[in-house]
Amino acid sequence: MNAQAIPAAAEHVDLETENDRFKRSFGSWFWGSMITATVMHFMVFNFWPTLTAEDVSFTAEELEMIELPPEIEIPPPPEAISRPATPVMATTADFDDDITIAPTTFEENPIEDLPPPPTDDGVVDVAAAPVFTPMTVRPELTNRNEVIQALIREYPSILRDAGIGGQVVVWFFISETGQVLDRRVSQSSGHTQLDEAALSVASVYRFSPALNRDQTVQVWIQLPITFQVQN
Repeated sequence: MNAQAIPAAAEHVDLETENDRFKRSFGSWFWGSMITATVMHFMVFNFWPTLTAEDVSFTAEELEMIELPPEIEIPPPPEAISRPATPVMATTADFDDDITIAPTTFEENPIEDLPPPPTDDGVVDVAAAPVFTPMTVRPELTNRNEVIQALIREYPSILRDAGIGGQVVVWFFISETGQVLDRRVSQSSGHTQLDEAALSVASVYRFSPALNRDQTVQVWIQLPITFQVQN
């Protein structure tokens, strides 16, 4: 039994010796590494090439003043702008109270010196195009319900279903009896189909006759025709 215990004890002693040896060598390895790192950093900072900044200085040429030749004339500075004059109230002028206008008589203006009467060449064809027509009583729409039904009937379905509407301003040429003789687009709605529908509806309109004093006359008037989707 003693002979077998001795080798075991010797093996235990050897293991503790290796562990102690490792512990003792740790300090030397640690400080050796620190010294080596310090030396390497010192050598890098000491032997690294020195960086220098490039010279970027510049020189400026000195301006030289020259004398102008005597034949060159320098204009004088502009004059100061004068301030507006202070308004002054005008004094009351003296007028003669006895001012009369001489009467116009045929003795002083004989018929031979009068200008000739106007000819028919200057008569404007009212029906040719929209023009200003003198009137004292404007024509009024007499069949409003019929016009509303025509608007609903002529409203383009593709635009009505899409919720698109608009307003067309139309010229109406109205006869002495209140009938529409001609109609033309004055201001478009932006949609050709609405403009065409407005012209077709215009033929349905009926008006009361327009008067110029006590005579019925043909007139041009403007009226808006609106196409709007009813909610």
